[in-house]
Amino acid sequence: MTYCKMFIIVFALYFMTVFPVPNLHAIDSEQTRQTLLTVKGIHVVVEDPQPNIQKYVQRFGLTKEQLQKSIEQRLMKAGIAILDQEKWLKTTGRPMLYVNINTHEYQKYWYAYTIIVDLRQIVTLEANPDVRTLASTWSVNMAGIANIGSLDTINKNVNVLIDRFIEARQPLLLKTK
Repeated sequence: MTYCKMFIIVFALYFMTVFPVPNLHAIDSEQTRQTLLTVKGIHVVVEDPQPNIQKYVQRFGLTKEQLQKSIEQRLMKAGIAILDQEKWLKTTGRPMLYVNINTHEYQKYWYAYTIIVDLRQIVTLEANPDVRTLASTWSVNMAGIANIGSLDTINKNVNVLIDRFIEARQPLLLKTK
């Protein structure tokens, strides 16, 4: 067995041990959920899929456009307004839901992936109140492994994370009514 193949196998085993399939990590706490309270609408930004899965994305609903449409429909169904670029730039805090899927083909037709869903907003630094920047105020992510025939698992897990965002907002909305 070549050194490269052995390294890939050891890395995959380590990856599966540290990040069981699928594994959910989050910056989703009572404190971070408070940052969702004033968010009435959001601008959705989905990154382009990586080149290593480009030839499969259409088939599995993973194009940037397919994901964007699916995410926005899910959010609108939950009563969350979607802001276009122009409205977003005029909205206090500029809330943006950022979605990124990172993939790595670690063995022929097998992909390790991570999905990140961040709510980003303009924040002010306590140490220097003159500095305002776009930063993550709430986040969840998931890691997993999928083979070429089950890349739709990635799409399903994006929906799991979007639902997690929707669920994180629900108790807050009920308290303010």
